[in-house]
Amino acid sequence: MKLLKIAVVSVASMGLIFLGACSGGTQENASTEKTETTTKTAENTSTTETAKSGDSEKGHSHKHDESQEGKEHSHGGQVVESGQYHLELVAEKEDKGTHLDFYLKKGEKHEVVSNAKITADIQSPDGKQKTVPLTYNAEAKNYEAEISEQATGQYQVKVTVDVGGEKLNGRFSFKQ
Repeated sequence: MKLLKIAVVSVASMGLIFLGACSGGTQENASTEKTETTTKTAENTSTTETAKSGDSEKGHSHKHDESQEGKEHSHGGQVVESGQYHLELVAEKEDKGTHLDFYLKKGEKHEVVSNAKITADIQSPDGKQKTVPLTYNAEAKNYEAEISEQATGQYQVKVTVDVGGEKLNGRFSFKQ
């Protein structure tokens, strides 16, 4: 009888260990599927799609391959889809502060919009707020600004866009 109890406990323990090992992968897959669904939903509801940890600050090049125009629309930043517009913010830390690249594109072909009036309301980690105008750079086909804030932490950015009287907003964040 004692031997039977030990066998049952051993088999049950091994079953639980096996089940725990298997469910770890299942939870990871479920989490990945949930993230993909959330991302797709976020794109459809015009909310911010956050780049994976640190992607927005690393690996971005100011060069844009024109042969890829219409094929690859992301520049490694955070993206907001607002109606027919594609808004993307890339923040790169520099010695004197942070360089902001803002891409504004329209339609399914993601045609560059160069005639917009754009401002960024930036809240630094220490709570200070600043409004910065973004100017169009014809060579890079984007809007740019430099901020001299040196505080480390999470920055919140609200970008306001005026395209011929049509108003758009996008909310972004970045760490410095």
